Amino acid sequence: MDGGYATAPKETESKGKLRMLLEIGAVATKLGLTSFGGPVAHLLYFHDEYIKKRKWMDERTYADLVALCQFLPGPSSSQVGMGIGILRAGILGGVIAWLGFTLPSVIALVVFALLLKGFDIGNAGWIHGLKIVAVAIVAQGVFSMGKNLTPDRNRASIAIMTMIITLLLPTALSQVILILLAALAGTLLYRKKEAPAASALVVPVSRRAAIVCLFLFVGLLFGLPLLTQFTNNPWLAIADSFYRSGSLVFGGGHVVLPLLEREVVPVGWISQQDFLAGYGATQAVPGPLFTFAGYLGAMIKGGWGAVLATLAIFLPSFLLIVGALPFWNRLRKSPAMQGALVGVNAAVVGILLAALYNPIWTSAVLTVGDFVLAALLFGMLHFWKWPAWVIVIIGVLGGMIIPYMNIGM
Repeated sequence: MDGGYATAPKETESKGKLRMLLEIGAVATKLGLTSFGGPVAHLLYFHDEYIKKRKWMDERTYADLVALCQFLPGPSSSQVGMGIGILRAGILGGVIAWLGFTLPSVIALVVFALLLKGFDIGNAGWIHGLKIVAVAIVAQGVFSMGKNLTPDRNRASIAIMTMIITLLLPTALSQVILILLAALAGTLLYRKKEAPAASALVVPVSRRAAIVCLFLFVGLLFGLPLLTQFTNNPWLAIADSFYRSGSLVFGGGHVVLPLLEREVVPVGWISQQDFLAGYGATQAVPGPLFTFAGYLGAMIKGGWGAVLATLAIFLPSFLLIVGALPFWNRLRKSPAMQGALVGVNAAVVGILLAALYNPIWTSAVLTVGDFVLAALLFGMLHFWKWPAWVIVIIGVLGGMIIPYMNIGM
């Protein structure tokens, strides 16, 4: 009897944890199958699914998590997804959230590597339709986030100045500097203003585990190049190239693509033609753009190459988010940090505005027909509240039909 009473709560807790992990996996996989439009759009999909529908965290906590990930190198949308999984169910929850969001596009890109090698798909109508879908999704998201994060003149000014400088100086370094300046401005303007109290948040990661992850991040960053040089092992060389690419890139997937090109094309791992074909395929699949590493790895070393390249490029992001969360939870409660996060959140709106114009608008809205389709999709999303998967289908069909409608001038 005593044993039964002792084990029942543990069994119940274990089943509850399993159900939670299965739910995280199911929701993350759904997002991995439907989240078109790049990292900016992903954050908006996450907001709709995790925050609005499931209430896994409040608006303030989500905005703070997005702001934190803007400070960290790597794919910000993937890090936000990892962070949500970790806060929900520990490190294993973060792993499952990442797998669900990442695996669909990795599998699709490995298939592209096997079936579409050498084909020019970059100008296909259905791909162009997906780019127009991204315009509508990001525009709707910027409109919604702007209302919440830039409600006064000071925050709107931070957003506008961030947008202007981001467009005039489109470099990863300038974006990092702008975020830091926005944090400083927010601290000066809002540290004495009473802000909504940060919600109670339990981070199921110990500070010791966080410190280990941060040391591991630095150790691999400096150790892998040395190991590669001394051993001349091709597998270590692949791990080193993709780990460095994931460690040193601010600004998300669009920024990492030229860096990856410099890593894989000059050394002869992949031809320029095959690289560009893979780039076109990456624009056509949902999920994070960093999954382009799966395509490249498959072209270099087959299936195991895809696994190695994918793990290597995402590992820095995972180590950093695990290492940062326990300290972030404490820092976000201080008045100075709250003010800094207000400024950073406003700057994020400016960065989203800049991304809406370039590269999203400039690469998608090329004709009158494109603008008409983008406006229609925006209306369906924002006013008619149609689901995102319907918008994707209509956008793909529209992208294929527009060239034959003689409305491109």
